[in-house]
Amino acid sequence: MATKLRLQRHGRKGYAFYQIVAADSRAPRDGKFIERVGSYNPNTNPATIDLNFERALYWIEVGAQPTDTVRSILSREGVLLMKHLRGGVKKGAFDEATAKSKFEAWEKDRQTALQSIKDKDRETAKAEAKTRLDAEKEVNKAKAEEVAKKKAEKIAEAAEAEVEETPAEEAPAAEIAE
Repeated sequence: MATKLRLQRHGRKGYAFYQIVAADSRAPRDGKFIERVGSYNPNTNPATIDLNFERALYWIEVGAQPTDTVRSILSREGVLLMKHLRGGVKKGAFDEATAKSKFEAWEKDRQTALQSIKDKDRETAKAEAKTRLDAEKEVNKAKAEEVAKKKAEKIAEAAEAEVEETPAEEAPAAEIAE
Protein backbone atom coordinates (compact mmCIF):
# COMPACT_ATOMS: atom_id res chain seq x y z
CA MET A 1 0.00 0.00 0.00
CA ALA A 2 1.45 3.36 -1.04
CA THR A 3 1.02 6.00 1.64
CA LYS A 4 0.85 9.73 1.06
CA LEU A 5 1.01 12.70 3.38
CA ARG A 6 -1.57 15.07 1.96
CA LEU A 7 -3.97 17.88 2.78
CA GLN A 8 -7.61 17.19 3.55
CA ARG A 9 -9.87 20.20 2.95
CA HIS A 10 -12.24 21.54 5.60
CA GLY A 11 -14.02 24.85 6.17
CA ARG A 12 -16.51 26.83 4.20
CA LYS A 13 -16.33 28.20 0.70
CA GLY A 14 -13.67 30.90 0.46
CA TYR A 15 -12.31 30.12 3.92
CA ALA A 16 -10.69 26.71 3.68
CA PHE A 17 -8.34 25.17 6.20
CA TYR A 18 -6.66 21.82 5.91
CA GLN A 19 -5.80 18.76 7.97
CA ILE A 20 -2.46 17.14 7.20
CA VAL A 21 -3.14 13.40 7.06
CA ALA A 22 -1.39 10.15 6.22
CA ALA A 23 -3.65 8.33 3.76
CA ASP A 24 -3.63 5.58 1.20
CA SER A 25 -2.69 7.10 -2.16
CA ARG A 26 -5.82 5.57 -3.73
CA ALA A 27 -8.19 7.23 -1.21
CA PRO A 28 -10.04 10.39 -2.28
CA ARG A 29 -8.81 13.77 -1.05
CA ASP A 30 -11.40 14.17 1.69
CA GLY A 31 -11.96 10.46 2.21
CA LYS A 32 -10.64 7.83 4.58
CA PHE A 33 -7.23 8.40 6.14
CA ILE A 34 -4.86 6.49 8.40
CA GLU A 35 -3.74 9.19 10.82
CA ARG A 36 -4.10 12.94 11.31
CA VAL A 37 -0.63 14.48 11.58
CA GLY A 38 -1.43 18.17 11.84
CA SER A 39 -3.35 21.13 10.47
CA TYR A 40 -2.65 24.05 8.15
CA ASN A 41 -4.62 27.30 8.11
CA PRO A 42 -3.60 29.61 5.23
CA ASN A 43 -6.20 32.25 6.21
CA THR A 44 -4.06 33.78 8.95
CA ASN A 45 -1.02 35.97 8.43
CA PRO A 46 1.40 34.21 8.67
CA ALA A 47 -0.22 30.85 7.95
CA THR A 48 -0.83 28.77 11.07
CA ILE A 49 0.73 25.32 11.09
CA ASP A 50 0.06 22.85 13.91
CA LEU A 51 2.17 19.73 13.34
CA ASN A 52 2.87 16.60 15.37
CA PHE A 53 6.58 16.60 14.57
CA GLU A 54 7.33 13.05 15.73
CA ARG A 55 4.45 11.44 13.82
CA ALA A 56 5.23 13.40 10.65
CA LEU A 57 8.86 12.30 10.92
CA TYR A 58 7.75 8.69 11.47
CA TRP A 59 5.59 8.71 8.32
CA ILE A 60 8.35 10.28 6.22
CA GLU A 61 10.87 7.69 7.49
CA VAL A 62 8.59 4.73 6.68
CA GLY A 63 8.24 5.96 3.10
CA ALA A 64 5.10 8.11 2.93
CA GLN A 65 5.33 10.47 -0.03
CA PRO A 66 4.24 14.05 0.73
CA THR A 67 2.38 16.15 -1.81
CA ASP A 68 4.08 19.36 -2.96
CA THR A 69 2.32 21.61 -0.44
CA VAL A 70 2.85 19.19 2.43
CA ARG A 71 6.51 18.84 1.43
CA SER A 72 6.99 22.61 1.71
CA ILE A 73 5.21 22.63 5.09
CA LEU A 74 7.37 19.78 6.39
CA SER A 75 10.47 21.49 5.09
CA ARG A 76 9.53 24.75 6.78
CA GLU A 77 8.91 22.93 10.06
CA GLY A 78 12.21 21.01 9.87
CA VAL A 79 10.87 17.46 9.47
CA LEU A 80 12.80 16.87 6.25
CA LEU A 81 15.98 18.28 7.78
CA MET A 82 15.66 15.94 10.74
CA LYS A 83 15.15 12.99 8.37
CA HIS A 84 18.29 14.02 6.52
CA LEU A 85 20.28 14.33 9.76
CA ARG A 86 19.06 10.94 11.00
CA GLY A 87 20.15 9.44 7.68
CA GLY A 88 23.63 10.89 8.27
CA VAL A 89 23.71 9.32 11.72
CA LYS A 90 22.72 5.91 10.28
CA LYS A 91 25.48 6.16 7.68
CA GLY A 92 28.01 7.11 10.34
CA ALA A 93 28.80 10.58 8.97
CA PHE A 94 28.32 12.07 12.45
CA ASP A 95 26.88 11.12 15.81
CA GLU A 96 23.45 11.78 17.35
CA ALA A 97 24.68 14.72 19.46
CA THR A 98 26.07 16.50 16.39
CA ALA A 99 22.79 15.95 14.54
CA LYS A 100 20.83 17.34 17.47
CA SER A 101 23.10 20.40 17.75
CA LYS A 102 22.79 21.08 13.99
CA PHE A 103 19.00 20.87 14.21
CA GLU A 104 18.90 23.16 17.25
CA ALA A 105 21.12 25.70 15.45
CA TRP A 106 18.82 25.57 12.43
CA GLU A 107 15.77 25.98 14.69
CA LYS A 108 17.36 28.98 16.41
CA ASP A 109 18.16 30.63 13.07
CA ARG A 110 14.63 29.95 11.90
CA GLN A 111 13.12 31.51 15.02
CA THR A 112 15.38 34.56 14.64
CA ALA A 113 14.36 34.97 11.00
CA LEU A 114 10.66 34.61 11.84
CA GLN A 115 10.97 37.13 14.67
CA SER A 116 12.71 39.65 12.38
CA ILE A 117 9.94 39.25 9.81
CA LYS A 118 7.27 39.77 12.49
CA ASP A 119 9.12 42.84 13.79
CA LYS A 120 9.41 44.24 10.28
CA ASP A 121 5.67 43.71 9.70
CA ARG A 122 4.89 45.35 13.04
CA GLU A 123 7.08 48.38 12.18
CA THR A 124 5.45 48.65 8.76
CA ALA A 125 2.01 48.60 10.37
CA LYS A 126 3.07 51.31 12.85
CA ALA A 127 4.47 53.47 10.04
CA GLU A 128 1.25 53.08 8.03
CA ALA A 129 -0.85 53.97 11.07
CA LYS A 130 1.30 57.06 11.69
CA THR A 131 0.96 58.09 8.04
CA ARG A 132 -2.83 57.69 8.21
CA LEU A 133 -2.94 59.68 11.46
CA ASP A 134 -0.87 62.50 9.96
CA ALA A 135 -3.09 62.59 6.88
CA GLU A 136 -6.19 62.70 9.06
CA LYS A 137 -4.67 65.55 11.11
CA GLU A 138 -4.03 67.52 7.90
CA VAL A 139 -7.62 66.97 6.74
CA ASN A 140 -8.96 68.03 10.15
CA LYS A 141 -6.71 71.11 10.14
CA ALA A 142 -7.98 72.10 6.69
CA LYS A 143 -11.59 71.63 7.83
CA ALA A 144 -10.96 73.69 10.97
CA GLU A 145 -9.46 76.51 8.90
CA GLU A 146 -12.44 76.42 6.54
CA VAL A 147 -14.90 76.52 9.45
CA ALA A 148 -12.98 79.40 11.06
CA LYS A 149 -13.01 81.28 7.75
CA LYS A 150 -16.79 80.85 7.39
CA LYS A 151 -17.36 81.98 10.98
CA ALA A 152 -15.20 85.05 10.37
CA GLU A 153 -17.22 85.84 7.22
CA LYS A 154 -20.50 85.53 9.14
CA ILE A 155 -19.20 87.77 11.91
CA ALA A 156 -18.03 90.31 9.33
CA GLU A 157 -21.42 90.21 7.56
CA ALA A 158 -23.22 90.67 10.89
CA ALA A 159 -20.96 93.60 11.78
CA GLU A 160 -21.57 95.16 8.33
CA ALA A 161 -25.30 94.75 8.74
CA GLU A 162 -25.17 96.49 12.14
CA VAL A 163 -23.06 99.30 10.69
CA GLU A 164 -25.51 99.83 7.81
CA GLU A 165 -28.52 99.81 10.12
CA THR A 166 -27.07 102.24 12.65
CA PRO A 167 -26.32 105.17 10.28
CA ALA A 168 -29.69 104.79 8.58
CA GLU A 169 -31.48 105.26 11.89
CA GLU A 170 -29.34 108.26 12.88
CA ALA A 171 -29.80 110.08 9.60
CA PRO A 172 -33.52 110.68 9.92
CA ALA A 173 -33.03 111.91 13.47
CA ALA A 174 -30.50 114.44 12.22
CA GLU A 175 -32.89 115.73 9.56
CA ILE A 176 -35.65 116.19 12.09
CA ALA A 177 -33.43 118.22 14.35
CA GLU A 178 -32.70 120.77 11.67
